[in-house]
Amino acid sequence: MPQMNATVDPEEVSRFEALGAQWWDVKGKMAPLHAMNPARLAFLRDTLVRHFSRDARSLRPLKGLSLVDIGCGGGLLSEPLSRMGADVTGIDPAPGNVDIARAHAAQSGLAVTYEAETAEALAERGARFDVVVALEVVEHVADVGLFVRTAGRLVADGGLLVLSTLNRTPKSFALAIVGAEYVLRWLEPGTHRWEKFVTPEELEATLASAGFAAREKVGLAYEPFSGDFRLTEDLSVNYFMVAEREA
Repeated sequence: MPQMNATVDPEEVSRFEALGAQWWDVKGKMAPLHAMNPARLAFLRDTLVRHFSRDARSLRPLKGLSLVDIGCGGGLLSEPLSRMGADVTGIDPAPGNVDIARAHAAQSGLAVTYEAETAEALAERGARFDVVVALEVVEHVADVGLFVRTAGRLVADGGLLVLSTLNRTPKSFALAIVGAEYVLRWLEPGTHRWEKFVTPEELEATLASAGFAAREKVGLAYEPFSGDFRLTEDLSVNYFMVAEREA
């Protein structure tokens, strides 16, 4: 097990590592992430194509871009980003998650690099990436400020830092905790702690203290009739934030 540090919450790591092979069960405990993925990937694709002036019509528009997926879990995000052409490294502090991710990537014929390590360890090695992604991770770390600063150290000059998390609002408590964990049973009760949710204003201020400026904020909303997620201007529950280093 990699050495724990100030940003890693061992309880959170254990909870997600216990999922095992369920990471790739579209009807299992990770069903919400599978449902989110089309909207998440569309947002990432469009954002990166625009920032790096890539051909939006290409089947592999991210070819040549180095990308690290922090908190990659079983590889639900890493694999499709690799298919888009990115040179993907997925890191997770839970070795069990990395084992699942490696096995699935091998079965899929994808060359994704997975490492059971923390963002801090990667930064200490001097690693830099065109794109640093940490989706649905911020609300699970022990120290948000340190985590954001560490993630920022991994961003190469001219690169992007893309985060997504949950806003700390009454609506997010009702939908992400009461609804998702206790009514619909999408997630195990206790998966999220409302007090650890981060408002956009707090995250933007944290980014600024790390030398980054937020360039884009977009919400992600659940459509109960279709069961899909869509991008929205409403940031009251799930939201993305895209940042780049200030000049």
